[in-house]
Amino acid sequence: MGSGEGLADQLGAAWPSRLHVVTGKGGTGKTTVAAALALALATGGRRTLLVEVEGRQGLAQLFGTQPLPYEERRIATVSGGGEVRALAVDAEEALLEYLDMFYKLGAAGRALRKFGAIDFATTIAPGLRDVLLTGKVKEATTRTADRRRVYDAVVLDAPPTGRIGPFLNVTAETARLAKVGPIKTQSEGVAALLRSPMTAVHVVTLLEEMPVQETVDAVADLTKLRIPVGRVIVNGTRPPALAGRVTQADLRRGLAAAGLPTDRATVAGLHAEARDQATRRALEESLRSELLELGLPLTELPLLTDGVDRAGLDALASRLAGADAGRPDSAD
Repeated sequence: MGSGEGLADQLGAAWPSRLHVVTGKGGTGKTTVAAALALALATGGRRTLLVEVEGRQGLAQLFGTQPLPYEERRIATVSGGGEVRALAVDAEEALLEYLDMFYKLGAAGRALRKFGAIDFATTIAPGLRDVLLTGKVKEATTRTADRRRVYDAVVLDAPPTGRIGPFLNVTAETARLAKVGPIKTQSEGVAALLRSPMTAVHVVTLLEEMPVQETVDAVADLTKLRIPVGRVIVNGTRPPALAGRVTQADLRRGLAAAGLPTDRATVAGLHAEARDQATRRALEESLRSELLELGLPLTELPLLTDGVDRAGLDALASRLAGADAGRPDSAD
C-alpha cells in the first residue's frame, strides 16, 4: 500500500464523516480549526471544500486572500496534490439560486433584490435563512460529477455553540414556514443529511470554564436533536511550565546556579508565580476530566505562539491528520 493510500486510510479512521461541522464558543479559534481541518483532510491528493456562513470573511483573512465571493475558489494546495476550495455562502445569493432552481425566476428573481424583498423574506422568517445556508452546504456535500463525489470532504465553519442547535435543526424551524413544497422538501433533505453518519459536529473549546461549559451544553443539545457529535477539539494548549511542586529553596538554588539574584523579594515573587501556575494547571486538569466524561474522542491542539499564518495552519493540520481514531488523543 502506498503512503498516500495509508494516509487516506488513517484520515478515514479518524475523520470518517464527509461533512464536518465545526462550532465553538466565540474566541476559541473555531475558524482556525476549521481551516486546519480542511487542510488536513486534503492530504493524500484529496479535495475539500471549506464553507463559511456568517459573513465575516474570516477564511479570507486566514489565508491572506481577497474577500470570498459566492462561488467556490481554490484557496490552498497541499503536498501530494490535494487542494482546498472555499465558499462564503450568502443568504441572499442562496435565495436567488433557490428561486431560479425551483421556480425558474432567473432575472425576475434577481429583480426582487431591488425592492428589498429578499431582506424582507429572510428577516420575517429567520428559519428560511438557515435552510438556505445549510441547503447549499448539503448540495456541495452530495454533489457528483462523472459519478464521483466532487469533494472528498466538506468543512463548515458554523455559528458558535450558543446557536448551533437551532441552526442545524432546520426541520423544526421550517415547519412554521411551509407544510408542502420545495422548502419543506429541501429542509427534510438537509435534516436527513445532518442526522446521518455522513455528518459530524466537532466542538472547539479552550481549557477555560466558560468554553468548557458551552461545550458540554452544546453536546447535550446536539445529542437531544439526534445530530452526530464527532470530536471535542481543545485548542490553544500549552505544556506545563513546571513539573511538580517547587519550593522557595528550589528556586533559590536554581537562581544561584544560574548566577541570578537570590534575594527574598525575587524568590518570593517567583514562588507566587509558581503557585499560580500550579493552580492554573490543576484547573485545566479538572476541565479536561470534565470533557473526557462526555465520552467523545478528544484532540488537543497547541497554542500558536507566533500567530496564525499558513505555517501555523499546516502545523495544526498535521496534528489533526495524525489524530487517533480512539478515545482520546492528546498533544505531546
